[in-house]
Amino acid sequence: MILQSNNFNLKHIAESGQCFRMNEIRDNRYSLIAFGKYLELVQIDEKRIGLTCSEEEFQEIWQEYFDMDYNYNKIVSNLSEGSDDFLKNAVRYGNGLRILKQDIFETLISFIISQRKNIPAIKQCIEQLCYKYGERRISYECGGKEYYTFPTPKKLAAAYRPDLREAGLGYRDEYIRKTSQAVTNGEIDLEGLKQLSYDDAMVQLMNLSGVGIKVANCVSLYGLHHIEAFPIDVWIARILKDIYRNEFSLEPYTGFAGIVQQYMFYYIRSLKSNQVQSLNN
Repeated sequence: MILQSNNFNLKHIAESGQCFRMNEIRDNRYSLIAFGKYLELVQIDEKRIGLTCSEEEFQEIWQEYFDMDYNYNKIVSNLSEGSDDFLKNAVRYGNGLRILKQDIFETLISFIISQRKNIPAIKQCIEQLCYKYGERRISYECGGKEYYTFPTPKKLAAAYRPDLREAGLGYRDEYIRKTSQAVTNGEIDLEGLKQLSYDDAMVQLMNLSGVGIKVANCVSLYGLHHIEAFPIDVWIARILKDIYRNEFSLEPYTGFAGIVQQYMFYYIRSLKSNQVQSLNN
């Protein structure tokens, strides 16, 4: 099917650091594994995206996953017309970014893994986990493509630490086991978190093994779609310090600070350190 959108750029979404199973397989064509499904997408032009799914599957899964009902054009216009030059440049550079509505458990485990790892290393760990503990499936819509689903909480809860270590998890192996056990045993209801406020969900998430404020914010933003969440990693901390002299206020962006964060994060990673310094002069 063909999707029409004024604000949908596959490259920018895939490279934005919010999901780890969306990859370019050739020029302008991307694969995506989510919710047990395999999908290929192609950027036909600035406003058209081709998808290898039926319209029924799109409406059932991918419309919500890509947050198609949210008015990103309004946010982009507001930021583009504002007085913040850094954000203007960030929005211009990252046009077409969207906040994905991902599976909560996959997001939780992925961002526990992400601590002190770069994006290629995170992706490699996740693919190893999927291969060892996920379910092997075939996508006949994509020519018999073999893929592996993300592991269930029960599978990871029962995993042996040495086997998890083989996936490159390092010290995170026990975090993943304990958090998966908490989900499996009903100590936390991940689906129930959707009914909670951002603040209440953060409290519950931070009770889990290996989940601090940064990981909890990432899960809130990318898994629970609390778009007021504003995760601060080393890149965002650098912006707040070098660009805004630690005087950045979230108040003008109440209710959509997570979208602002995504543009900031994607843009800062494209800049060299001397460029960042020049923006500060």
